[in-house]
Amino acid sequence: MAAAVVGDDVYGEDPTVNELQERAAHLMAKEDALFVSSGTMGNLLGILINARPGREVIVDSESHMFLYEGGGPSALGGVQLRPVPTSRGIMSPEQIDSSIRPNDEVDEPRTAMWSFENTHNCHGGICWRPESIDAAVSAARGNRLRIHLDGARIWNAAVAMRVAPAEIARGADTVTFCLSKGLGCPVGSLFCGTQSAVDEARRWRKMLGGGWRQAGVMAAAGLWALDNMVDRLDEDHRNARTLAEGLAELDGIEIDISRVETNIVIFNLKRMSSQEFLSKCRNLGVMGGGYVAGRVRFVTHFGVSASDIQHVLFACSKALAA
Repeated sequence: MAAAVVGDDVYGEDPTVNELQERAAHLMAKEDALFVSSGTMGNLLGILINARPGREVIVDSESHMFLYEGGGPSALGGVQLRPVPTSRGIMSPEQIDSSIRPNDEVDEPRTAMWSFENTHNCHGGICWRPESIDAAVSAARGNRLRIHLDGARIWNAAVAMRVAPAEIARGADTVTFCLSKGLGCPVGSLFCGTQSAVDEARRWRKMLGGGWRQAGVMAAAGLWALDNMVDRLDEDHRNARTLAEGLAELDGIEIDISRVETNIVIFNLKRMSSQEFLSKCRNLGVMGGGYVAGRVRFVTHFGVSASDIQHVLFACSKALAA
């Protein structure tokens, strides 16, 4: 990073950023890409590019865009999100069809876009298979919807399913993927799409205060990660599976192991709040995320070894017994 060749990216003059954007566009089989500060900004750009104010976007009811992006689509894009419950984060063609607003109804917002997430965070890192995505894409296209993919963890999905990320993203008009998730970079995401979509996104990025200057120091980390951090994601997936199987044996924990396909492990506590459990775990050197009603999320990542997983299981057992 310190040795990166840099320039002013606002003027398109940072060669390291340009190289990262070209690489990202190629990997996603899109025309162009834009380096942005976060997946949230990338998803917001997907909204701003694909839906006009007063329109509606269909999303999963537990999607990151709906739950954890600060209401940006409505506050900054004037766009309403329509949450649709799914059992595993996978929306059927029938669900898309039934969520479309009638264009001849003056009382209702018109549906402009459908967005999906792969892997799906709140559903435990589940992967959505390309052939199933294609069926949903066909339904969306049949209703003349634009499509955005929240691919924050698309590399985990690609590695787990043994497919190229472009296969997952092939039906989407725009796609965002993160460098700061499983790839381990300190900051940054890529927004990918057509040349015209990226040109418009660049202008929106500037208006949102996201114009980079000498951002090549961060883009260099992204280039290194794409070369060195993708193939090792299998290790994170194996560690997550070992963790899930160990948690399933502990009294006081409920977990659906079938959902553990990548690096996210979500489970429920039977007799303890998530706050109390996580506090006890933290005192034992283990950090996780808490949800309401005793729901906990652990994520495996670079730097967490197989031996660390055994320590996590010991800490969880001790926290439950305390």
